[in-house]
Amino acid sequence: MGETIKERFSNGSSIFSRFNLQISHGSIIAYAALFLILFIAFTVRILPLRWENLAEGTIYLNEFDPYYQLSITRHMLDNGLLSPYYPEPWIDMQKWYPMGLDMSSSLPALPMTAAVLYSIISVFGTFDLMTFCAILPAFIAAVSCFILYLVGKDMGGRAVGLLSALFLALAPSFLQRSSLGFFDTEVPGVLGLVLFIFLFLRSLDTNRSLKTSLIYSVIAGLALAYFISGWGAAYYVIGLAVLFVFVLVLLKRYSQRLLINYSITFGLALFIGMQVPYLSLNYLISGAVLPVVAVFIVLVVAELLRNNISAKSKLTMTIAALVLVVVGFIALWATGLLGDLAGKFITVLNPFIRAASPLVDSVAEQRISAWGNLYTELGICILFFLIGLYFTLRNPTNRNIFLLLFAVTSLYFASSMVRLLVIFAPAFALIAGIGIMGLLKPFFIMLKDSSKPFVKSKRKLMRVSKEYSGLAVIIIFILLVSSLAFSPQTGGMPRAISSAYVPTAISGSSIPLGGPSLNTNVGAWLDAVNWLQNNARSTDVCVMWWDYGNWLSDLGNVTSLADNTTVNSTQIANVGFAFMANENQSLSLLSSYGQDRVKFIAVFTVLQVYQTDSSGISFVVFPAGYGDEGKWVWMARISGQEKQRFIDDGFITEGEAWTDETAFGQTNTQTGMWEWNNRGLNCTVEMLMNFVQQQYATRISAQGNYTITPDHTATAPKYFKEAYFAGIDVDPYTYRGLIPIVAIYEIDWDAYNIANP
Repeated sequence: MGETIKERFSNGSSIFSRFNLQISHGSIIAYAALFLILFIAFTVRILPLRWENLAEGTIYLNEFDPYYQLSITRHMLDNGLLSPYYPEPWIDMQKWYPMGLDMSSSLPALPMTAAVLYSIISVFGTFDLMTFCAILPAFIAAVSCFILYLVGKDMGGRAVGLLSALFLALAPSFLQRSSLGFFDTEVPGVLGLVLFIFLFLRSLDTNRSLKTSLIYSVIAGLALAYFISGWGAAYYVIGLAVLFVFVLVLLKRYSQRLLINYSITFGLALFIGMQVPYLSLNYLISGAVLPVVAVFIVLVVAELLRNNISAKSKLTMTIAALVLVVVGFIALWATGLLGDLAGKFITVLNPFIRAASPLVDSVAEQRISAWGNLYTELGICILFFLIGLYFTLRNPTNRNIFLLLFAVTSLYFASSMVRLLVIFAPAFALIAGIGIMGLLKPFFIMLKDSSKPFVKSKRKLMRVSKEYSGLAVIIIFILLVSSLAFSPQTGGMPRAISSAYVPTAISGSSIPLGGPSLNTNVGAWLDAVNWLQNNARSTDVCVMWWDYGNWLSDLGNVTSLADNTTVNSTQIANVGFAFMANENQSLSLLSSYGQDRVKFIAVFTVLQVYQTDSSGISFVVFPAGYGDEGKWVWMARISGQEKQRFIDDGFITEGEAWTDETAFGQTNTQTGMWEWNNRGLNCTVEMLMNFVQQQYATRISAQGNYTITPDHTATAPKYFKEAYFAGIDVDPYTYRGLIPIVAIYEIDWDAYNIANP
């Protein structure tokens, strides 16, 4: 009855002893903490389940690219794991009409992983594939956190491992890209990254036997191969490992084991990577991978120099190796073999190259990180990160050298591109964990030491030291809680919760709402794709901006002109032209795709209502900026880059052509709002959005409960007839004044042909 906690722990330990399992109280607490961290990592990522209709048995994927991965997974399950690649490449004709999309250009790790695991799960009963793929990222994220725990444990002990796992579990960048439905390349990417680091560093551990080291080298090679076949960012980890090995040579830490393990790991990984059709043999001669060969030559020279040979011979071999590396690079560069693949890496090294391309710059995740992005990612824990760098520098072991290189390089890449914050997250987690434990270690020692009874002054001194030690621990705990539980960056809500507690993009119709105040999903997009499924044929082309292409083809079961793979910038420019030109010019271009195939054109607009009096029934409605009313600028810029082609093809005259958005209006310097000129008001995208705005005001006002006035008048389009306006009947108060509408128009080709014989 009166059993103490200590006695319960003792009884628990005795149970393990019966099975000859020796486990300490500290281990029990550590394993319990690890289990709790992994549980948090998983559950915080499935918070969006609140807005999914579980009664239907389907959970939707998040964002756009995951639907591309889902289509490959489904094809593998139906036709075999290699079916997208062999014997013939799979061309999906519902994407990028009329050419279709070559699906063999995809990386296979994620869809293959999902297909294999789904096949295993299916043995126990039927399970919806999309639901499985939606939950899988959260599970893999928890596994990644566990592996980082092992990495941290190797670097600084069990406590560092636990803190590292916790920080990674709650890192906003990693959380966003591994939450419910984010079935994309970052999922196998981060898993492959941390697994490779764990195995590669263990393979180089001189305290292990050669046999064990070789086993770790082989598994590290397999992990790197998985990373290479799963995410294009494998270029980074290859470069990081090569840089690390080169630095070890410079620091005179070369050993024969380093050469053997390096050769096995990279030889196996690159051999497997070459088998991926998208990569092939060209992967070996890419600018980011060739340093692997260069450092291998350096290692071979270092091995030769270990022998008792003359200084003259050493100098000759060193110079010959350097000349071989330099001449090889120059030869490959001169022949153009390095250009294509190296260019992707260079755009990260120099982000201003990306900024010069409107198509690339239109993707938010590929923009340069602002200080706000970094602060939101790191929070007050940046202090522990800086302290961790100090402790790591102070103890330059091989592992710590790798960690320093990992931290510095990943921080630069994360600053260069928002998306790459997810690569920085594991490095930050490890170093922040080291920083915290480095700070706490002396205080823990003081708290454990007992006072010496024979000197009174020393007892007092020791007692004061213990008090200050306890205070230091409490302060660090408060700082951690303020960052992880009551984050000031998000107005008090924990960063992890603010990142995860939002619906998936399609269930929330891409509007910035979530949390406790949103009680149901936002049905505009779900209604739109459901209407297309039931009222359009799979061969019907629906013209829409490229962001929504995967939703159209994979959920709406219609054919799209462009999607997030952005494989054809010319076609994206055509879509941009179709929206920015007037109706006649737009349909002149679209008719080149075949009037019998191009049936629909659609816009996504988010309106906002503003209450004009205290009655609560009078509103003005205007564009909110979250839909195409915010994206049309990129339509203008991207199509404007191909101005001369449109002139040469006869779609537009020299005087009517544009280069950017300034041809359609200007920003009012007083209000900061965009003001369309006459040309802008008559461009197709604005006309379609304006008509929706007018229709919303008219229909809601006709119900008699509210009086809604558009912020400006609209003209009905001549050749585009309403087919279905999803979300047109939403009450102004339902989504806090935001009204998302997917407006699907049917193209009246008969009317166009009569007017343009």
